[in-house]
Amino acid sequence: MDVSIDFLTGELQKKDIRPSYQRIKVLEYMHQKGGHPTVDEIYHVLSPEIPSLSKTTIYNTLHTFVEAGLIRAVNIDGAEQRYDLMLFTHGHFKCDSCGTITNFSIDIDCIAPEELNQFDIRERDVYFRGLCPNCCVTRTNQINKEK
Repeated sequence: MDVSIDFLTGELQKKDIRPSYQRIKVLEYMHQKGGHPTVDEIYHVLSPEIPSLSKTTIYNTLHTFVEAGLIRAVNIDGAEQRYDLMLFTHGHFKCDSCGTITNFSIDIDCIAPEELNQFDIRERDVYFRGLCPNCCVTRTNQINKEK
């Protein structure tokens, strides 16, 4: 998605976040890349353009965005924090082979185990793992070649 600097600046200002150059670039990356980037992914793309950029700045920027409700943090596989512009409730599927993360629609409100009726649930996530369609085809082709 191509977004203007004015749009990004406005998004930050609506959340009372000072629109510094680094913050604008991180938010621009989130909009252009989509998906669920990690701090490392953002750093490797933006650091050549912003030599003074540090991973700490990116962590702090993303934390500020999460606290303001501009993005959400997603811990899909327990290994690394990822960040998502999609604030509405949805599930995630991560391919075990290629690592691709795919969003899918789900009505999480329908998932209410009776065993948890007395619990104060503060967060609900749905996360599936397996093979994506491309990796399924690749795997099938490899198996067929081995026969």
